[in-house]
Amino acid sequence: MGKVISIANQKGGVGKTTTAINLAAALSEAGEKILLIDFDPQGNATEGFGVEQDDSKYTVYNAMVGDCPLEEVIIEGIMENLDLVPADMDLAATEAEFVGVDKKNYVLRNITKPFVDKYEYIIIDCPPSLGTITVNALTASDLVMIPIQCEYYALEGLKQILETIEIVKSNLNPDLKLDGILFTMYDGRNRLSQEVVKTVKSNFDGYIYNTLIPRNVRLAEAPSHGVPITIYESSSTGADSYRRLAAEFIKNNL
Repeated sequence: MGKVISIANQKGGVGKTTTAINLAAALSEAGEKILLIDFDPQGNATEGFGVEQDDSKYTVYNAMVGDCPLEEVIIEGIMENLDLVPADMDLAATEAEFVGVDKKNYVLRNITKPFVDKYEYIIIDCPPSLGTITVNALTASDLVMIPIQCEYYALEGLKQILETIEIVKSNLNPDLKLDGILFTMYDGRNRLSQEVVKTVKSNFDGYIYNTLIPRNVRLAEAPSHGVPITIYESSSTGADSYRRLAAEFIKNNL
């Protein structure tokens, strides 16, 4: 049976979507069968694979509200071994539409359940918020990866997402586990980056990925070209770091 992992942090600008796109690409490159669900109304992961939001007849929103089954939303073969569920701004409407809906936090879990055996990993790119959408993602997941930027406010954001994970575990999904904390935008020449890593490691030993995602110009450029870093600049530091992350992720989840 495959595993479902949410890439989550309610703080924006931490490399969450960059990680979802490039981890999915690196895992598929390693031969793993992957489904990437863009679960952010901004649709950045969708555009990061060169899919314009008007290109798809259906998005994850349509599957969430029952307009169509999830299988009609999936774009197969976006890369070898990698399928994509696109998103657009319509997804934001679920926050209002699900008010008062019975079992509203289990909708994503219910529609993805038939696909868990078809993929090694289902990766969910969560929005930078802690509302109904993110709670649906966490309720549907086995694991959570938390990217944090190596900057001053990182610990504040980390505290909030960890509290949300505990609430979801207690009330909705007792099997949810923290997969790991991933440092992004790391600059080894910057004392603050070094201090953030040291502080987080001292508080969360055993839950820290050894792989550090560096600040990298090529990583920032790749989304505008509609391809992951492993294709845009395969020999770059950014591509190498996500390949290392994929290998570490697989090893951790054997």
